[in-house]
Amino acid sequence: MFINSANILFLLSSFLGIFLAISSSSWLTAWIGLELNLLSFTPLISSKKDQYSSESALKYFLIQALASSILILSATMIFISPFYSSILISCALFLKAGAAPFHFWFPTVMQGLSWPQAALLMTSQKIAPLALLSCTLTTNSIFTNKIFLIIIGLSALFGAIGGLNQTLLRKLLAYSAINHMSWMLTAMILSDSLWILYFFFYTVISLSIVSLFHFIQAFHVSSLIFKMNFSSLNKMILLFSFLSLGGLPPFTGFIPKWILIQEMINQNMIILLVILLFSTLFTLYYYINVVINSFLFSSSKTFYATKPLKPPASFLIFMNFLGLWFPSIILIV
Repeated sequence: MFINSANILFLLSSFLGIFLAISSSSWLTAWIGLELNLLSFTPLISSKKDQYSSESALKYFLIQALASSILILSATMIFISPFYSSILISCALFLKAGAAPFHFWFPTVMQGLSWPQAALLMTSQKIAPLALLSCTLTTNSIFTNKIFLIIIGLSALFGAIGGLNQTLLRKLLAYSAINHMSWMLTAMILSDSLWILYFFFYTVISLSIVSLFHFIQAFHVSSLIFKMNFSSLNKMILLFSFLSLGGLPPFTGFIPKWILIQEMINQNMIILLVILLFSTLFTLYYYINVVINSFLFSSSKTFYATKPLKPPASFLIFMNFLGLWFPSIILIV
């Protein structure tokens, strides 16, 4: 994704659509915001020079257009059949957010994107659907609670299993995002502030890993072995970043999960907590598997690389170690 005036305009328009969707007071204005976001984000991920990027942009547009059609259709049915309308609205928003079992498009779209585009898809494009899902949970808590529990379990399952034996880094992060979606939806059931906190930490940690992959232009596990600018120091940083993404203490990613675990215990959500913890063990396995392979099969040429990371990437990676360097933050929380 090149930085030019057109892309900056599309990016600002995309964020304007997100703001319009999350601040709307009706489903019509929310739909307008989602459509503005869709029409602005699609040009950002399309490229005439790369057929894979164009294919991903087409897939993304078709899926999101389908979800928007379901959303506006269900909004018109709200006075006729509120029960079925709430079902369709929830399904449309789950499809937009890429939660299981509506996740089928997410890994394939991720695979055709560059790292900056993938970072936007994993983070900013989830804000509006999650905020609207939070509204549906508030208005129809009795019924939507059951739907949320099913989606949470499926997202944890598919996110954990889908990443096993995955050698494509963008798909691996896509399945990781699906697994983290289960944690965010669980936090959404408990409180709005909790899922916002979790999403913030997830965004920072994901951007740190994506920035490192973008720095070395790695798209495959084999790239971590043969890339000349991927030194042993960078591999250690990647290991710790993955451990933070998996929520292993005492890294930064453990902070929101620890808060969420405490709240789930207080609410007696023990079975769901066990499912989430077991799925996290699977994600930690394929995180560590990627880094261990890069260590065990390293080319000797990679140990002579001394090219430093750029300041923004260094700052994002430093954020993964807040829990390690400042353990008092965790104790205070």
